[in-house]
Amino acid sequence: MTMRKPIVQHLLAGKVTKVGNRDATNPMDKEWESGMFKEKTHEKLWLTKTGLSGDEVADTKNHGGLQKAIFAYPIEHYDYWRMERNIEKIHIGGMGENLATLHLDEQSICIGDTYQFGETIIQVSQPRTPCWKPARRFRSKDLTLQIQDTGRTGWYFRVLKEGFVQEGEELILLERPHPEWTVAVCNEIMFHKNECDLMIMEKLVDCELLSESWKGPLRKRLVKAKEA
Repeated sequence: MTMRKPIVQHLLAGKVTKVGNRDATNPMDKEWESGMFKEKTHEKLWLTKTGLSGDEVADTKNHGGLQKAIFAYPIEHYDYWRMERNIEKIHIGGMGENLATLHLDEQSICIGDTYQFGETIIQVSQPRTPCWKPARRFRSKDLTLQIQDTGRTGWYFRVLKEGFVQEGEELILLERPHPEWTVAVCNEIMFHKNECDLMIMEKLVDCELLSESWKGPLRKRLVKAKEA
């Protein structure tokens, strides 16, 4: 069977936006701000080492930077969230992604995978650790946990070579140094702690192309396990 080529179906960017009501009594209605409200763009955008031109993140401690320059999320997951989890208003861009991909998911992409994307070269750095903001956006209190439990997290790229990118471009795989470390396997190790072998965790921590922000929590768990 012929493998379908992975493509970036949509390119998305947006500014930090403040929503909600400062005086609301319901926590779900209170004021908050985020850079996850991204819009599709048909224009070519310059992709730098820290992200797309014109794109912003609100929480610069946990998002953005060299290791999390752009966030990718599979378009196919949205059918699951709408049909299986009854989140009717969720749509492409709902997770705050920059790249809405087709024919590529957590089972088929690996840490260190290096792709040609337009004029750029990008490399998978880590899965996304879901935060509270998707849950707040779609008024679903347990959405963060659902994202973790289902493994539908998406992933981040670091940028090795800057250049122009646009929607509809193929992601051409240049190198796969760690086929053993799919994003799905990394999610299993991180989020399903009781099923994780310490030796496997140690091997993942030793992966030189996995970002430090993902390794940190794993190192802490290893220390605690060895002290127990």
